[in-house]
Amino acid sequence: MSQVLTVSHGHGGSHAHDHGHDHSHDSSTTLTLGFWLYLMSDCLIFATLFATFGVLVNNTAGGPSGQQLFELPFVLGETMLLLFSSFTFGVAMLNLYAGRTQRTIVWLVITFLFGAGFIAMEIHEFAELIHRGAGPNVSASLSAYFALVGTHGLHVSVGLLWLVVMIHQLKTFGLDAVTRRRMACLSLFWHFLDLIWICVFTFVYLREFV
Repeated sequence: MSQVLTVSHGHGGSHAHDHGHDHSHDSSTTLTLGFWLYLMSDCLIFATLFATFGVLVNNTAGGPSGQQLFELPFVLGETMLLLFSSFTFGVAMLNLYAGRTQRTIVWLVITFLFGAGFIAMEIHEFAELIHRGAGPNVSASLSAYFALVGTHGLHVSVGLLWLVVMIHQLKTFGLDAVTRRRMACLSLFWHFLDLIWICVFTFVYLREFV
């Protein structure tokens, strides 16, 4: 009789465990799908900003053009910082998959420094343009430029904040299922911003000099 009860209890525990595993799997799938939907909505936002800039780029109201305002070597430096940050984030993810928590954190810190350098250079560029009398209120072209580049910079700033949060969580909780999932989402977000910036560099800056 006791053996029957033991077997029945064991089967019930197995069903409960399977149910909990399925619930966790469903939750993870829903989160991943939701994050992809968010990225798609961000794509629409940037597509709108690119289209707006494309329409208004020549509406300078008699003011200076992008070729007269932009310093290509400086912007190229910004671009290299963001590209390096994408590479270092990739190395961080490789260490995460290998289960090396401390190395993952170190590479995330390096990624943060590259990203912070990019934002610092962008703020300097904006301040310099405004100081030279080329602020967003001068022409439709500059308004579209500040809106597009500024929106990207805002996203990078959010990514930097997210990096700080993940560094703290990795130090506190280690590489558990939750931190791994959140790191995967952050990786998608960071590489997405890198791809958007390549489009910005090509469509906004490089086109003025070729």
